[in-house]
Amino acid sequence: MGSVTTKRHPNGLDYVAVDTALCQARIFMQGAQIDQFIPVGKAPLLWVSSADDYQPGNGIRGGIPICWPWFGMSDTPGFPQHGFARNKTWSLESVKMRNQLVDLVFTLPASEMDKQYWPHNTQVKVLFTLGETLSVSLVNTNNGNDNVKLTQALHSYFPIEDIHQLQASGFSGSQYIEFGEGPFKQVDDVVKFERETDRVYTLLGDTQELHTQNGTIVVSRENSQSAVLWNPWIDKSMRLSRFNADDYLTMVCLEAANVLEDCVVLAPGQSHTLTTHIGWK
Repeated sequence: MGSVTTKRHPNGLDYVAVDTALCQARIFMQGAQIDQFIPVGKAPLLWVSSADDYQPGNGIRGGIPICWPWFGMSDTPGFPQHGFARNKTWSLESVKMRNQLVDLVFTLPASEMDKQYWPHNTQVKVLFTLGETLSVSLVNTNNGNDNVKLTQALHSYFPIEDIHQLQASGFSGSQYIEFGEGPFKQVDDVVKFERETDRVYTLLGDTQELHTQNGTIVVSRENSQSAVLWNPWIDKSMRLSRFNADDYLTMVCLEAANVLEDCVVLAPGQSHTLTTHIGWK
């Protein structure tokens, strides 16, 4: 059947280890952040910088950090980039094994909801389904009496072997903003990488593919018409924390999101689920 066990990293962070006939995975309680997902007999599907030291209080540089309840910089000066959920301690609410799949549900407790940044009465959960592929869902419910607006992203880091050889496909018909400019119409279906790339896509189809030297990674989304495509390239890699100068060569981020005009507005009592599905083709 496999096992789901709680363990502690040498640097003090608690995590849930999953080991089944289909995959191995590791999800940290801090940030409900998955940093390892390895389908049996296949290469790892997530990338983490070897420079990361897994210190409590810091988000892990890789895996899938959760950007919530805003993506990027807040409209309020001084608020943390990408929200506060990725540095908070989540609770493991439930574990379910069905056939050879594992379902895990993590909840951000009310005590970890930072009222300074987020005075709203909402509930947020993360659902993981682990099998031959990985599914991650971010579920928001508005328990208050007023409409609530938020932006969010599942900031997925992928191992791509060589950024110069990478081709990302599935982008035709979309548009993007980059470095605060745009929107620009996406002409080609394929994106190649020759410089720093930081594109926020909207009007985007639900499935993209990352064509790497190790094979093709398929990334799809539900309840999302926006995504972020990011590689820091040379100069920015020098400035990033917990990131090696040459890490940009072996990673790319393709992030399921609800950003810009694709933001989430929840009426009282309403819920929304953002989902990403990840697997080798």
